Amino acid sequence: MRHTAGNVDLTPFIDFKEALGVWLKIGCLGFGGPAGQIALMHRILVDEKKWVEESRYLHALNFCMLLPGPEAQKLATYVGWLLHGTRGGLAAGILFVLPGALIMLAVSLLYVMGQGIPAVDGALFGIKAAVLVIVIEALLRIGRRWWRTAASTTRRSACASR
Repeated sequence: MRHTAGNVDLTPFIDFKEALGVWLKIGCLGFGGPAGQIALMHRILVDEKKWVEESRYLHALNFCMLLPGPEAQKLATYVGWLLHGTRGGLAAGILFVLPGALIMLAVSLLYVMGQGIPAVDGALFGIKAAVLVIVIEALLRIGRRWWRTAASTTRRSACASR
């Protein structure tokens, strides 16, 4: 599905196979809750790949927050749909969830079968620490972006009132 304004195509051409790889990457790395997932998607889709503009991403995120259900899942599905229509939305939605579900299944089996084994206990403790660091990094990134946006809005308001 192509999105246009007049005669101008607003959606960049992205190869579907490349998009599948990106959604799989996001699905594999996107853990730590919605803050981490949304920040990861922003970094990859807006900053690195430049597939979606900042304003469109934030607008979609705000809309996804109004709807019931997990924001990050809805956002991934929307961006997939934006780039490749229905098949893109389905692919993004499935690849966003499936790797995490399989990883959780594997970690759960490791936890159940490896309880009491020092190497397994140490590995699981290390995973907890890594997840904590990822969540904190995501919160700091979103907080810095919010702070810059709030500061520029305050400056514009101050200039407008003069």
